[in-house]
Amino acid sequence: MTNPFGTVSPAAILEGRATDAYFERTRTTLEHAGKNPHVVAEVTADQFPTGSFEVFTGVADVVTLFEGRAVDIDALPDGQLFDGGPVLRIEGSYLDFAELETSLLGFLSQPSGFATAALEARRAAPESLVLSFGARHVHPSITSTVERAALLAGLDGISHVAAGEILGREPGGTMPHALMFCFGEGNQPAAWEAFDEAVAEDVPRIALVDTFWDEKSESLLAADTLGDDLDGVRIDTTSSRRGDFRHIVREVRWELDERGYEDVDIFCSGGLGPAELRELRDVADGFGVGSAITSADGVDFSLDIVEISEGSDDPSSGRTQSDDDGDEGDPISKRGKLSGVKEVYRTPDGGHEVALREQDGPDGDRLLEPLVRDGEIVREFDLEAASERCLADAEAVGFGADDR
Repeated sequence: MTNPFGTVSPAAILEGRATDAYFERTRTTLEHAGKNPHVVAEVTADQFPTGSFEVFTGVADVVTLFEGRAVDIDALPDGQLFDGGPVLRIEGSYLDFAELETSLLGFLSQPSGFATAALEARRAAPESLVLSFGARHVHPSITSTVERAALLAGLDGISHVAAGEILGREPGGTMPHALMFCFGEGNQPAAWEAFDEAVAEDVPRIALVDTFWDEKSESLLAADTLGDDLDGVRIDTTSSRRGDFRHIVREVRWELDERGYEDVDIFCSGGLGPAELRELRDVADGFGVGSAITSADGVDFSLDIVEISEGSDDPSSGRTQSDDDGDEGDPISKRGKLSGVKEVYRTPDGGHEVALREQDGPDGDRLLEPLVRDGEIVREFDLEAASERCLADAEAVGFGADDR
């Protein structure tokens, strides 16, 4: 069995079969009618700025999808924040990319949602260690998408082994409750000592301290057991048993300090989101964030034709009459959308503005950059550079500033 988990294959995506059925029927109809217009299509979430920025990513997969296809594409840089207007623009004969719309939007929507949520966590605790623990909440086939989005947004590490292999990152993580159960109540020291003896020296010694007894008791026991080898304790107490979680963390910190364990860090995990990170960031040293990222809504992108040049040549030629006459196309749009080819700008004050391409834009930098030219990829992708861009742009536009 070549596909035991029932996932859509890369071949189906590249061949345009990972599509909605109505695009196949559109091709059949246009070919029957002898139509293949030259179009400009734009991917947008909001037509006008709303004051709410989101992170744009997933574009590296888009270029893989479009490589070798006779279209031109401009797009925002990977990791750029946006607020209205196009994030990506395609120009070419419509039948050269009609069936790719479904996959194109999927490549952008979910990763951009993950990255936006991860950036919210990053900005909620900018000085803390924040790790991505969300791989268990998504289908294994997209775990590298989650982890890449988290790293792009500035999180300090990931937990997933296979995703780390793809991304070239070493996964982090120490021990689950299952390890403690295997040793049993009263034998916590044996579990921590076995871990210390077994794992590589470069793995931090972070003891899980909320399994059987209260967090303070197990934290002190872990410190007494491992002594100077203990790097930190992790509190993963379920929400039904937390009570005042901030008070628990402060109590653990107090008791560790009282006994001379000031260098032992406190790491918190378990259903934490930006609100919890803001509440705890001054008393905890680090956090694991999972469902707050993976449960994020995808960005509601859509692709719409905004300019069209009619032609009646044979669609199989990939050319239409309009390609040869040098004339620009006619603006067009559905109700509720804006016609005409547009540009988006980052203004010096951190604003995001949308203007028609043929008009003078505002004082600022154009954000749409060449991505594909006649099927050739003309941009390189680097995760570190995208992360730096994301964090710098978040600062420039004040992303999450009201929550800090």
